[in-house]
Amino acid sequence: MSTGLLACVTLLGALAGLAAPRAARHFTTPPAGTTPPAGTVPPAGIASSTGDAPWAGPFAARVVGAVPGAAAGAVVFAGLAAALGADPVLPVLLVLAAVGLVLALVDLACLRLPDPLVGAAALVAAVGLAGAALSSGSPGRLLGAAAGAALCFACHVVLALLPGSRLGFGDVKLAAVLGLPLGWLGGSSVALGLLLPHLLHGAVVLALLAAGRVRRDTPLPLGPALLTGAWLAALTA
Repeated sequence: MSTGLLACVTLLGALAGLAAPRAARHFTTPPAGTTPPAGTVPPAGIASSTGDAPWAGPFAARVVGAVPGAAAGAVVFAGLAAALGADPVLPVLLVLAAVGLVLALVDLACLRLPDPLVGAAALVAAVGLAGAALSSGSPGRLLGAAAGAALCFACHVVLALLPGSRLGFGDVKLAAVLGLPLGWLGGSSVALGLLLPHLLHGAVVLALLAAGRVRRDTPLPLGPALLTGAWLAALTA
């Protein structure tokens, strides 16, 4: 990929990162007449929700506020462009990354992965990969994508059903969606996409416990780790 095109993709990522908080606000605004739980402060531009899940705690606001959206989007987009170059799947992954930025903010803010956003990601992945397969003359790669989604779904269903598991079915659905592009990229990407999120999540949990920021029973979002792990797996394709 040329330097100019990489710069354009990086700029698109920065714009997507800037837009993510505004988009996330639509999924984190509390119902009329409700207030956030005591002691929690939403990130700038993100309202909290008292719906299906409570806030993870004040640390969530600090984490989100500490990561400039534009910088995060630029890094994510630039990494994908540098790793995949002219691969026909790149536009699909860039759109998925833009949706993923919003999903990560929502999950950090209120421990939810809204079905409309996950469904939009699934539609982008399915239609985009079908188009990429037709344009590249490699329809067989769709079988790999389907297999990746099925494997990611099955593994996370098992994890969600384990006694004491805090894995939600929003996480299961997101994992299945992320399995589509990872399956397209190959078996090693799927394997990394299954392993890395839980390593990352575990490291964050241990760090927060060691710092006294959370207790062992504090609910923590897995969505950002799923998305980050999938991104890192795509970079190794």
